[in-house]
Amino acid sequence: MVPVHALLRCGRSIHTVAMALVSSTRIVRKSIARPYCLPGSSSCLAGAQGCGASIGGCIVDRHGCTVLCDSDLMTIPFDGPYYDDIEPGHVFESPPAVTIEGGIAAAYQAIAGEELRLVFDRRLSKDVTGDSRRLASPGLVLQVAVGASTVATKRVIANLFYRNVKLARPIFEGETLHTTTRALAMADGSPKPGRPPRGKVLLGIVTTADGVPVLECERCPLIRLRGETLPGHDADLGSAATELRLQNWADGAPTSWNLEPLGATTSWELGETRNDPMRDVVDNATALVRLTHNLASVHRDAEASPYDRRLVYGGHTVALAQASLSRLVPGIAWVIGWHNCDHTAAVFEQDLLSFEHTLVADEPLGAGRLRAFRVVVRAHRNEGPVDVLDWTPVLYTT
Repeated sequence: MVPVHALLRCGRSIHTVAMALVSSTRIVRKSIARPYCLPGSSSCLAGAQGCGASIGGCIVDRHGCTVLCDSDLMTIPFDGPYYDDIEPGHVFESPPAVTIEGGIAAAYQAIAGEELRLVFDRRLSKDVTGDSRRLASPGLVLQVAVGASTVATKRVIANLFYRNVKLARPIFEGETLHTTTRALAMADGSPKPGRPPRGKVLLGIVTTADGVPVLECERCPLIRLRGETLPGHDADLGSAATELRLQNWADGAPTSWNLEPLGATTSWELGETRNDPMRDVVDNATALVRLTHNLASVHRDAEASPYDRRLVYGGHTVALAQASLSRLVPGIAWVIGWHNCDHTAAVFEQDLLSFEHTLVADEPLGAGRLRAFRVVVRAHRNEGPVDVLDWTPVLYTT
């Protein structure tokens, strides 16, 4: 069969695309009901009309370009997928869509303990955003998206990096999030004596809100093999390390909002480091796993963990770090995304975490400011403190 993405090219008519699909020898067994846009369709991501038409079992963007074909859908083994079950191009069956409403927001708040004022106060949210719906926590939105992508990582060992984690716009209560995950590229791990074989998979994640794409990002998990023989994948997956340029994040900032009701800017010198005087404990770990549809077995089953106990979902540490930042910067209007997110060591239930925040970039934008903080999280244990997270969120603040 000719690859679908070779058939569907920018500039070819939708009729030509449809006819090419009809003549294909591959049988389409399922249909995708949700629109999906790949990187490159920036106008589509911003919510342009016409995004996500369904043609002949494929999702085609407003320019007639390939985005997703249901012939790429992977049939997942009931006990997998393991690394050697996956091939580049596979699209994983999506978990149920999630409507962001008061119940899930309250459950997330009980776990994370954020102090984002627009997320709590409907009247303040309306005064600032102009929308009568309450603003959803950006942390919750991203945790739901990442959790949904674990349909591909039930047999994960660790997550190596995230890339391009950026929300196209704020999300409000009542919107429904649907996430699709694709294997973009793969690379076998280096064999080592006495260590089970494993491999790296670069995953492309696209989340829509009420059918319009709002998040396109990548993450790279390390996944166990089912067998003993590495399949021979050797793609260059790149890395998460990129130069931080705030202007690249400006289009995700809600500059039309009236930030005056949020109060004055928090004074913070560039390069200044502040430690949150409040440390926090990791608890309700499995509750967040279930809330976000996270299917990685290491977070539920101690016997599946490479350690002697369950491994805490990395997003749980990020959630507590964002909550800490919200205590120190009360004028946060929105978290646009993550420039960097490096889980430097394992986190376990009942770990006591401390939070160190350094302002690394700061520029005026509209009536507010674009700010990036480097957040270092440490777990305090009997043997001493251990760095467990190095995270750089980009915020729009007063």
